[in-house]
Amino acid sequence: MARISPLVALPPLIFAAMAGVFLWGMGREDPTGLPSTMIGREAPPVPQTTLPGKTQLTDAMLREPGVKLVNFWASWCPPCRAEHPTLMELSKQMPVYGVDLKDPEPNAQAFLDEGGDPYHAQATDPKGRAAIDWGVTAPPETFIIDGEGKVLFRFAGPLVREDYTNRFLPELEKALAAQE
Repeated sequence: MARISPLVALPPLIFAAMAGVFLWGMGREDPTGLPSTMIGREAPPVPQTTLPGKTQLTDAMLREPGVKLVNFWASWCPPCRAEHPTLMELSKQMPVYGVDLKDPEPNAQAFLDEGGDPYHAQATDPKGRAAIDWGVTAPPETFIIDGEGKVLFRFAGPLVREDYTNRFLPELEKALAAQE
């Protein structure tokens, strides 16, 4: 009688392990969402540079009373262009701060001149170092910040359509209700 090698059991065991990992991933609350380690923590420092003629975003502004937004954007980013009208509307209701990411200054200025400037204050992040500290993977990303400078929510992607109304807006409304 021939002996069966124990290595024969290896492929089914590997398959079972992979299936378990996939099942666990599908069972998460939001399998498409990117987790953020920033939630509940103090907002990281912002760069101390800005575009000419613009108000410099400061760390103190992030700790002022009230809910505010910090939006990482770039002129070369098509989704940033798509969400721009939404930011223009939001800036009428609350402070919206911008961090221009890895963008040549003339391009960033032309973008704001063309579509309007929704930002109450701005910073520039030409090398992307601040974006790393904030955990930004790619623009646009928007953070909801409370009156103490803590990150309440991170939204990766453009603030448009169903994602905006179904995912971002409920979190913003929750933050605004908590400040009352």
